[in-house]
Amino acid sequence: LLSEGRAEKQSVVQSVVSTPIALSAYSQIVKERMRSSSHEVHGMEPMDNESFAEFGKSEIFALKASFAKIKYANTYRMEPYRKFQAHLVRNRAQQILMVELQKIKYNGETGISLCTSISEEILTAIKDMGFDRYKYVVTVLIVQKTGQAIQISSRGVWDVARDNWVSAKCETESFISLALIIACYYE
Repeated sequence: LLSEGRAEKQSVVQSVVSTPIALSAYSQIVKERMRSSSHEVHGMEPMDNESFAEFGKSEIFALKASFAKIKYANTYRMEPYRKFQAHLVRNRAQQILMVELQKIKYNGETGISLCTSISEEILTAIKDMGFDRYKYVVTVLIVQKTGQAIQISSRGVWDVARDNWVSAKCETESFISLALIIACYYE
């Protein structure tokens, strides 16, 4: 009768604990439980088959519940509460470019780090504006003035009703800086 009960518990455990992560968490729980039991008195380490048998069903279901994903109900909302307002973002990006680049001369070596820091600053400023359900892409480009022409283009899959973009430009005596902000609606 005892061997049937152990076989039943073992089959339940093997069906519930199937992922490597769950198996390692399960084996840690079993080892901790066995360490606190009488095996230390006898000086023996428990075997894996015996540890499966001593693990109760309630502990198995508690372990399984701890690895379950949280499911949220659908909102069925197709519009954001606060839409992306291009004119506000353009003004803020223009202001950041002017403040950061007003007294700087073009340097090719520090241009990369400067573009990165400005794009991060613009991104945090846009996130602080509180437009909900949007993901942003911010790129900043700095080009030295040497009498050349420049043409910039970008492509993407676009939802005309909800997605938007903004560009801001700052021009100094030695370079031109362009910031492109793309706001993609995220349901």
